[in-house]
Amino acid sequence: MEFKRCARCGCFFVTEGDVCSDCAPKDRLDMVKVKNYFEENSNYSIDNISISTGVSTRNLTRYLNDQNFPNINL
Repeated sequence: MEFKRCARCGCFFVTEGDVCSDCAPKDRLDMVKVKNYFEENSNYSIDNISISTGVSTRNLTRYLNDQNFPNINL
């Protein structure tokens, strides 16, 4: 395990993930919102996704760069 900075809130923590234990549930919920958006819509711009889901563009970019997230071409 390493000492890391949370990708969501910026606090320091020790774990294997990219987000702290306080932000992990929020991250999972946001990922579900984005995946649902992709299933229901065909307009894939970062701004449209962010506005429709309420997920920040910073977190969207992080999810889309995650190899475990569905590969979507924007």
